[in-house]
Amino acid sequence: MPKRGDQSWPLWPIVPIYPYGQRRTLRREIIPGKLWLLEQVQGIFYVVVPIRMTVIKLAAGGLLVFSPVAPTPECVRLVRELEAEHGEVKYVILPTVTGVEHKYFAGPFAQKFKRSQVYVAPNQWSFPLDLPLSWLGFPAQRTHILPLSPSQTPFYDEFDYAVVGPIELSVKPYTEVVFFHRQTRSLLALDTILSISQEPPEVVSQDPFPLAFHARDSALEPLADTPANRLKGWARIVLFALYFQPSVLVVPQTKRVLQNALKANNRTKKNYFGLYPFQWQDNWHQSFENLRAEGRLRVAPILQTLIFNRGANAVLAWVDQIAQWDFQQVIPAHFSAPVAATPAEFSRAFDFLRQPNSQSWSGFNHDFPIADLQTLGRLDRQLQGNLLPTSSPDSAH
Repeated sequence: MPKRGDQSWPLWPIVPIYPYGQRRTLRREIIPGKLWLLEQVQGIFYVVVPIRMTVIKLAAGGLLVFSPVAPTPECVRLVRELEAEHGEVKYVILPTVTGVEHKYFAGPFAQKFKRSQVYVAPNQWSFPLDLPLSWLGFPAQRTHILPLSPSQTPFYDEFDYAVVGPIELSVKPYTEVVFFHRQTRSLLALDTILSISQEPPEVVSQDPFPLAFHARDSALEPLADTPANRLKGWARIVLFALYFQPSVLVVPQTKRVLQNALKANNRTKKNYFGLYPFQWQDNWHQSFENLRAEGRLRVAPILQTLIFNRGANAVLAWVDQIAQWDFQQVIPAHFSAPVAATPAEFSRAFDFLRQPNSQSWSGFNHDFPIADLQTLGRLDRQLQGNLLPTSSPDSAH
């Protein structure tokens, strides 16, 4: 059993998302003595998905940490245990500029491992004020920008990497870095790629309440933790997480939501006082199966519709660079990991950019139903509106 306060994360108000100030950490050894995953969960309105960091043992001893999670006492202890056997944390990598849910952990994590050198993706920025990295918690004397050439880093003998971006968005540019560890033949990614499992990941199942919450068809149903409800709740969570508002979801009238809340048998604060503003169509599970696509590598709908379509040629050049590496597994920061995959399978996930009209969210030759992309399409049009005053339609991409 964890000690009292072991899972405490006091900086949660900076990004106030579930599970707020208490975060469990699950450590999994993927390759004995060489590669570990440390996972937590995060979400909004119980739409919880895994968030993970990868730890790799260096050939000369010591550890490289890719995309830190919240450095709770439990998380730090689990890393210290690895340090005791394999050497201290030498390098901490932040591979993104836009992933706030990743970015705000990296500085505090590096502060816990004071002998580590920190490398961050280029083109860093903060919002609403563009502040120096040292003001965001990064140790000033130990933080470096990843050079464009990986050969200029002290870990190039074991790792290669490729940078996508900057892709200009309406506010600030998007940049992400994918790493390749030669010895374990592992591709380390963040948000660019994912694979969806049929069953909820182990770290999500540690607290089944969100799964039971979303498994219901109305507020009047009891919260029941059963194997069937875990599968059902996870499928609906995936639809929420990747589509925001899937077409198979109907939002009932406010009057009905309030009436059902008054009749609910669980009106606790944890259960949002009985409020459950969701109603699912009968064919909702088919939408999940279409999205899951038997677990093959996918690019998330939000990246397809709002980001990568704005820099298709640059993204495809980046994909071609990655496809030259001889990896056999991919480790994304969210959903399933590790995923057995070849460079060709990784490349195929970006076929939507190789089609005509790929710069338009509705022009993709993807297998996401257009109806499920309506919410993202509205966001895309809003972003386009923000871009148009300062650039032409062609130059915006």
